[in-house]
Amino acid sequence: MSGDECLFCKMAAGEIPVAKVFEDEIVLAFLDIGPVSDGHALVIPKQHFEKLHDCPPDLLGQVASRLGRIAQAIAAAMESEGYNVLCNNGSAAGQLIEHLHFHIIPRSAGDGIFRRWPAYKYPPGKIEKIAAKIRENL
Repeated sequence: MSGDECLFCKMAAGEIPVAKVFEDEIVLAFLDIGPVSDGHALVIPKQHFEKLHDCPPDLLGQVASRLGRIAQAIAAAMESEGYNVLCNNGSAAGQLIEHLHFHIIPRSAGDGIFRRWPAYKYPPGKIEKIAAKIRENL
């Protein structure tokens, strides 16, 4: 998808209104219209990149350098006990808009969000094989 067709690019350009919580020359942060909790916000780079690995490292660092400040402000405003920062990459991972974005989700103990992390144990020898395969691709 090109930036011209991208919903988030249109938001960053001011063509579509958002409930803005932060903006500078690098990022736009706004409240999610389908929140998981009150204060759930999205932080996007204003430049169009589909996935985390598509974004140049220097720009990604600039985006990341703003996440903590925005997350802290959201947590304070919502009086939350914690927060999640999530980045879905690709439709299989739940990415609905093909523009790099980070979710900041305020959390409170017992809120029922993400009740169970679907963890499992590797069978003997599998973890070493997977680690080697990943290293080969770096």
